[in-house]
Amino acid sequence: MSIITLQLGQCGNQVGGQFFSTIVDDIFAKSTGVGSTENKDYVDCSLDTFFTQSQHMSSRDGSLESPKARAVLVDMETKAITQTMQLAKKSGKWAYPDRWFSQKRGSGNNWAHGFCVHGPRSQEDIMNLVRKETEQCDRLGGFMNLLSLAGGTGSGVGAFVTESLRDEYPQSFILNQVVWPYNTGEVIVQNYNAILTLSHIYDTADALVVMENDALHKICGQLLGIKNISFRDINKVIAHKLASVLQPSLSTDTAGTVPCDLGFLLEKLTSHPQHKLLTVKNIPQMSDTSWEFSTYNWPSLVKNLRQMLIADAAMEEGINWDVKPASRTASGNTCFNRSLSTMLILRGQEVSTVDAAMFSDPSIYSSWMPAEMISSIARQPRMFCNYEKTAALVSNSCASVRPLNHIMDKAWNMFSSRAYVHQYLRHGLTEEDFLDSFVSLEKIIASYNHL
Repeated sequence: MSIITLQLGQCGNQVGGQFFSTIVDDIFAKSTGVGSTENKDYVDCSLDTFFTQSQHMSSRDGSLESPKARAVLVDMETKAITQTMQLAKKSGKWAYPDRWFSQKRGSGNNWAHGFCVHGPRSQEDIMNLVRKETEQCDRLGGFMNLLSLAGGTGSGVGAFVTESLRDEYPQSFILNQVVWPYNTGEVIVQNYNAILTLSHIYDTADALVVMENDALHKICGQLLGIKNISFRDINKVIAHKLASVLQPSLSTDTAGTVPCDLGFLLEKLTSHPQHKLLTVKNIPQMSDTSWEFSTYNWPSLVKNLRQMLIADAAMEEGINWDVKPASRTASGNTCFNRSLSTMLILRGQEVSTVDAAMFSDPSIYSSWMPAEMISSIARQPRMFCNYEKTAALVSNSCASVRPLNHIMDKAWNMFSSRAYVHQYLRHGLTEEDFLDSFVSLEKIIASYNHL
């Protein structure tokens, strides 16, 4: 099942370039831990999902060209797209197809400019590129949209394109990976852009994978030992998280052994239309220089990952072990991260022997979820990105409520004094549109608080 990736805005294009590079690095890794036949099946499945390959025009021996990403690149300025495509070509391992759209002028960090102006003007051109890419798929598994919430193109045009995809492909799966802005602020109006984006894509996308810049920054500094952290470093962490979930794996349930593809993930994790916010936690995460000095065993990895879920910890370092599923505040409210459902993906040596029963503990989950739907497990004996043992946990939980509340509070403080609102009104937005967004997100927060 093929996945078409739409890289929207500067952030989306940079994350997309790093994502495909991570996939290729994993495919051609020297250490796999499995036999040649199993490795070939893994590589073929991954290539079919994320790339297209065609035979050299002048080839007589059936040799193939470098794989081309199943992707459509969109930005209102050409710089990010050009750099991303050049880096891919320079690698010599993969490239992008000639499917990109840009203009000479960006959206000026204004969501309304992207959604109300650039979106409608570029809709036909962008959707034509998407149609051409879908024609290359034997079986379309769905779309993955990569975007940031802070800017104008990724958020505004990204929200418009997501709605256009839903209109044209009503039966296809749509996964939006959104990058949450720094709390300290990258753009003065980032909170406006964030609430407008989230309120619009929440109803049209099947799920939103949330990546917080603050948490990613902490991983780069504390786990990876990077001193001068750049957006490229952060994008590598995002790409690693996405690839650890989307690379081939198998799950065993009542239907037997089935591929853990995009449809399977969304079926297991977003069973309720009001709960679509997903987070990804990985273990272990370390710098290249630490690999040879580190050893891990599955019981400790699984135990740490479970506590990361309960305590809502971004990484294994500094986990609060005092937080328990029964923990409550003085007023009687739960003070642990309650989940709706989880998907545990284990990769590497001895995965068949791992006991993950602790993730089936009903005290972690909402009481109204059926026991057979709260926890799913997928396994893959092949090593991932040279890690002998690695685990990823995708959870639909209350983890995103805190940053969402933070953005809502800041946006409302600005809106109550009508700060910068005129910049949005001149592009066709109304104050009622802002109020509708606040109401929509308040409902989402309330639904998660009632888990």
